[in-house]
Amino acid sequence: THCITVILLTFQTNILTELKNWELNLIQHHKLQMREEKEKHATQVKQLQNEMENLKELLHTYEVSISRKDEVVITNLTQALEKQKERVVLMRKFTLWRIQHIKAKQEEYASRMADKHFQTALMKKVWAAWRSVSEERWKDKVARACQLRAEDVCVQLTNDYETKIAELTAALEQTRAEILQLHAERDHYEDTMKKAFMRGVCALNLEAMTMFQSK
Repeated sequence: THCITVILLTFQTNILTELKNWELNLIQHHKLQMREEKEKHATQVKQLQNEMENLKELLHTYEVSISRKDEVVITNLTQALEKQKERVVLMRKFTLWRIQHIKAKQEEYASRMADKHFQTALMKKVWAAWRSVSEERWKDKVARACQLRAEDVCVQLTNDYETKIAELTAALEQTRAEILQLHAERDHYEDTMKKAFMRGVCALNLEAMTMFQSK
């Protein structure tokens, strides 16, 4: 039982360690993605700032040129400026879309992480329930095995005691027969001794009577 408990604890510790390492790897991967996205965003913002500076310089150049050139040049510069403004607006819209897209990814990732955390917690609960049921089943199996073993031992002891009782009964009967035989031999011996004693007494009586008669 102790060995099984140690094996189960070791197995549970390995599973928890693997889950923890998996969670840490996911968090590190998420942090790396966030850092990369932030770096890309910072690079894009820097590029936009540089373009804004360039546009400011270009605008200043246009303003200087406008004061020196005719209306055609002014019109062309104005059109170019409008195009640059449109480009800036488009870049700003693209940047906003990129930020919203990154936020959506972050929210989606957070949702996935929450789902995985829920699944992990559910797996832990299922594991605990399964382990409890397994322990109860194992206890029942051990109890039934012990009961069957005890019944087998009781049957074996009963058979051994019955065999021993039969052997002792046979030995007792044999001893009784031997005692009866010894009693019979003793009676026969006593009867023989009595007869011999009586024969001796009779012989002495006859001899005494013969001696008295001769005198």
